[in-house]
Amino acid sequence: MTDMTIRSVETRILDVPLIRPHKFATTTATEQSILLVSVTTADGVVGYGEGVTPGGPWWGGESAETMQVLVEKYLAPVAVGRRVDEVPAVLEAMEGVVARGRFAKAALEIAMVDAWARTLDVPVRSLLGGAVRDSIECTWALGAMPLGEMVEEIDELLAADRHRTFKLKMGAMDPAEDVARIAALAERLDGRAGLRVDINARWDRFTANVHLPALVEAGIELIEQPTPTEQIEVLAELNRTLPVQIMADESVQSPHDALEVVRRDAAGVIAVKTTKLGGLTRSKEVVAIARAAGVACHAATSLEGPIGTMASLHLACAEPGFNYGSELFGPLLLAETYVTTPIRYEAGRVHLPDGPGLGVEIDHDAVEKFTRRRPR
Repeated sequence: MTDMTIRSVETRILDVPLIRPHKFATTTATEQSILLVSVTTADGVVGYGEGVTPGGPWWGGESAETMQVLVEKYLAPVAVGRRVDEVPAVLEAMEGVVARGRFAKAALEIAMVDAWARTLDVPVRSLLGGAVRDSIECTWALGAMPLGEMVEEIDELLAADRHRTFKLKMGAMDPAEDVARIAALAERLDGRAGLRVDINARWDRFTANVHLPALVEAGIELIEQPTPTEQIEVLAELNRTLPVQIMADESVQSPHDALEVVRRDAAGVIAVKTTKLGGLTRSKEVVAIARAAGVACHAATSLEGPIGTMASLHLACAEPGFNYGSELFGPLLLAETYVTTPIRYEAGRVHLPDGPGLGVEIDHDAVEKFTRRRPR
């Protein structure tokens, strides 16, 4: 018999440089700060999870620093002493001590599931029902950058056959200039790659109605979250009137949000992020709601490192409802890794690893290298 009781929960913040600046609608990231959470059982089995927000607290209201406080002071005490396979009970206990805080909760829940799977010597996907696929399409995202730089980067990735679809960040520029930039890119590529855009909820209703038709005309195949998070009725209007897929991201941060989106027919695709939704359990609930309503799911990213990315990949490969690919490219944006074996990206897809738990092993020397020394 094994003892799956949680003996300890530990955290550290990693600051990992990016291969290039990544520009969002409101900020530019040159490094990714990641809260690495470890759960150790009474038998000494260690599982890992990551708390990550894309480029800092501007997106989800949490940061590596706030997540560390939430995990250490509030969430770890309700988990220690319970078993790693008591995930629903621990989730309920966490809800009782922290409202929202979903990114922090995701890190701890995923560390528990990794430890649970390692104790049983099975991959995480087995605990999620088993794999329905062993890889998934992986879109590459480009920050808001000049046309020439975009063309050069896309051409290089197409030549290597690492990615075949690309997401372009918008919302940081004047809307007319932004649309002209994307239309020029679509013309230069001339159908050689699938193109999508993400406006990060930066346009109001008027701006969206004026400028989105030009993106459709240019050949953009999907438009992600053009309007503010809470304005689901505006998203629904755009979904009804535009002959292109609308993807809800910021508007879906809980299973209840997903229910509202499908009730109002506000999107054809939902971006499922294990981080923003609070972990694997809540993400599965969102996928179930979407699938019941005939809405597609996309395995999205908060620019997680290898641990968080693998958690999302196991989920995406275990749930049939993920029928609109993924953008689980986060580890490729990091200048260096902190796992011993790189994740495999090829033929436009990201591939499941073998091995127990999440299927990746920590490089402890690299973790030490990137660990932030308090205070900062």
